[in-house]
Formats: sequence, structure tokens, C-alpha cells
Amino acid sequence: MVALRPVLMIIDDDPLITDTLHFVLSKHFEVCVAESHAQLKSLLQQLDSPPALALVDLGLPPNPHTPEEGFKVISALLTHSPTIKIHVLSGQSDDANVKRALSLGAVDFIAKPCDVDKLKDMLLNALKVQNVELNEVKSEQVHGGLLGESLPIQALRMQIQQFADSPFPVLIEGESGSGKELVASSFHYASQRLLQPYLSINCAAVSPLLAESILFGHAKGAFTGAVAAHAGYFEDAGEGTLFLDEIGELPLELQAKLLRVLENGEYQRIGETQTRKSRARIVAATNRDLRAEVRAGKFRSDLYHRLSVFTVHVPSLRELGDDKQLLREHFVDFYAKQISKVPFALDADAQARWLEYDFPGNVRELRNIVIRLIAKYAGKTIKEKDLVAEFDLTQPEASGDQFNFNDEAGMTTQAQRHLQRQANVSLDAVLKTWERAYIEAAMKITHGNLSQAAKLLNVNRTTLYSRMNTSEDS
Repeated sequence: MVALRPVLMIIDDDPLITDTLHFVLSKHFEVCVAESHAQLKSLLQQLDSPPALALVDLGLPPNPHTPEEGFKVISALLTHSPTIKIHVLSGQSDDANVKRALSLGAVDFIAKPCDVDKLKDMLLNALKVQNVELNEVKSEQVHGGLLGESLPIQALRMQIQQFADSPFPVLIEGESGSGKELVASSFHYASQRLLQPYLSINCAAVSPLLAESILFGHAKGAFTGAVAAHAGYFEDAGEGTLFLDEIGELPLELQAKLLRVLENGEYQRIGETQTRKSRARIVAATNRDLRAEVRAGKFRSDLYHRLSVFTVHVPSLRELGDDKQLLREHFVDFYAKQISKVPFALDADAQARWLEYDFPGNVRELRNIVIRLIAKYAGKTIKEKDLVAEFDLTQPEASGDQFNFNDEAGMTTQAQRHLQRQANVSLDAVLKTWERAYIEAAMKITHGNLSQAAKLLNVNRTTLYSRMNTSEDS
């Protein structure tokens, strides 16, 4: 399916609504309609390129009276196309659902019934913002746009410089919305390959039936519809960089062929016996735990080990401390200029609350919050209550890595639960376990660099070395 206009995907099971929206919006967009998550998957595979925009109803089959299926669709769309602009159009518009949808990555929430002309204007504005962001991403790629001064970001920059010119693969791990695509392009533009092609393919957005042809190419007549020979991504990348995003979505049967390319550079176009040679540097990214996928039989162990010669972790936003302020200031300045608005400011309480918020949707969520705040409060100073209205505070913390050591009451509660669950707790053992865990984490983040690990833990090198030896002896 080839679209000349921007593709708008509408996911809603009410034909009256979809017919009305199709009639009004098809003048501006190539409108595709799906009634369910399963139908959406089928439609996405038929598109030659990912949709630019989406309208998502939360109440979808098989459970239209709950929002969970709609939340899954939002996540699936962003996995398929990280740059897509999603608007939620739903009758399930209570505050918790609104905030959850926005934290997952939707740019706005419109309650049903809605003014269709107003909706059309919102979609057209979102398209303009998307075009601006795409231009910004290209500029960031060339100029190395990793913003931040926190130690995790400094460690990440150091790893990029350290591994940039290696011919071996890099595996980038990180949560959705954390900026893995920017890190991948940073590897390319920091290397001697920067004048060679940089190609990116989202494995989640490729139909399994077409994936082999897209990656390796095909000969004329290799299959029905192959009216001409076609070069794949490996060939087009030449001696540049090929970024395989969402590598965990690659079908098992293709994983073996990818492994062969990684091992000796050899591949064949479909329908050819001629062996070709790839000299591209492979960078892959995932938000999944590939080790768990290997254990579950969903990802090849040998491919995982080949891809992860160098593994880089992109920190979540909750790990970056004051960088949350720096990123906010960057996006406020950028979007205010682009849409000719006066920047907003935060009062002291709002600034403190901004730093406390975990941003479960990471940089993507932060950016969307900034865009909404500019639209609502341009030129104003925002108070804490108005800022918190944009936050998703309904979700429990996902794991211990969000543990807030400044929250003494929360720590006391955790300790109380531990003591109630387990008899004969040894305070020394607890403290040693925490110390050992943080030392191991710091050494992993810095790839065994003792000086950098000591800096990360804010101790001197000899103290860290001594504590490591003590930890091993205990």
C-alpha cells in the first residue's frame, strides 16, 4: 500500500465514529481503519512506511469496557514507529486513564464526543511538530545530541567514543522512550564511517514475509511480484552503519541468516546463488530482556552473544537527576521557537516536583509534557498543582531501581515489610548486600573501569578497591 498523503491510523470498533472520521479526515490524510489490535497488526504490515498519526480508542475488543487493550495498542504503535503522533479519542476519559495514556507516549487525549473540525486541526498541528522533530533528530545525529551532565550520560558518551570505531556489533538496551535511536546514530557519527551511509530499520515494522527481502534483497522473479532485482539494507549500507531497531522482533528463521552475516559478512539475495559480502557495522537495539527471550526460546543464544560483543545501557530518565531540568529547558526553548510562543517557567515548588517525578515514559514523555505545557501556559509561570496535572502518578513503581533514597518514610516502609517477612535479619548482611550490588552495578556500567566506577559511586579509587576485596572475602 503506497500512500501519497500522511497516513492516519484510526483504531476504533464503532463504525459510526470511524465512518464520520474517515469522511472528514480523508481530505487531509490517507485514513486506515482497524477495529482491533489484531486487525491493526495486519494493516501495519501492508503499509510501505509506518503511519504518521494515530487515533486510538481505549475501549477495544475483546474487552471494550476496560482501557487495557487501548493501552497495549499505544505501546504497539510506538514500538512499530517511535516517531508516530498518537491522539487518544475515547469515552473512557477519567483522570487515571488520561494520565496513563499520556505517560505511555500519546501526545493528547480527546474525550468523546468531540468536535471533528477541532480534532482535524490538532492532527495537522501534530504533523507539523513531527516534521520539526524529524529535522531536529537529523541535526542531533550529525552534531552528537546526547544532552546531559549526569554521570550515567557521561559514562554513555565515554562508551560511544570507546566503541565507535570498532567493527564489532553493539547491542543497545534501554526502556521505551529513552533515546536508543539517538545513541545508535551517535555511534555512526562519532566513527570514521560518518561519511558512509547510516541506515535504520525497525524490525517490528517489517512484515515477516518481506523481512528477508528487505534485509538481503532479491533477484528478479524470485517470488510473485518481484518484477525487478532489489538490493537490501545490508547492500545499501555499504561500509556504513546498519541500525536494527527492536531486534527482538526479528523472526527466528531470519535470526540464523543474520548470524551468518555477523560471523563472516556473507549473505545472498533471495533467488540468487551468488554470495555477497557485507562490510556494514551492525548496531542493534531492544527494550526487551534478550537473555529472558533466549531462555524462552524466542531468541537465538548464539545470535545474542554475537550481537552483544559490546552492550550499552541507555539510562532511564529517573536515573538522570538534574538532567531532567536541562532536557526541559532544551525542549521548551526548541518548541517555543518553532511554534512562535513565549516559553513558560516553573515556580520553585513546581521545579522541585519536576525533579521528583519518575517519567515512566522517559524522554518521549518529558517532551510531550513540554509541548502540552507550552500550548496551555505560554509566557506564564506554572504552579505545582498545574504541573502535577500532567503527571501519571497512578502507576506503582515498576522495580527497585526506582527506589528513592531521599524518601525516608518510603525506605522505612520497605524495611518494615522486610523485617515482617523474614526472621533473624542481619543488619550487617543487608548493608553488605546493598554495597556489593552497587559496586557490581557501577562496574557493569563502566565496563570494568575502576576509576570511572569510583567516580560513579563518589568514592576514591583505593576505597572502592578495598571494598571490592572486602566484599569478595565476605
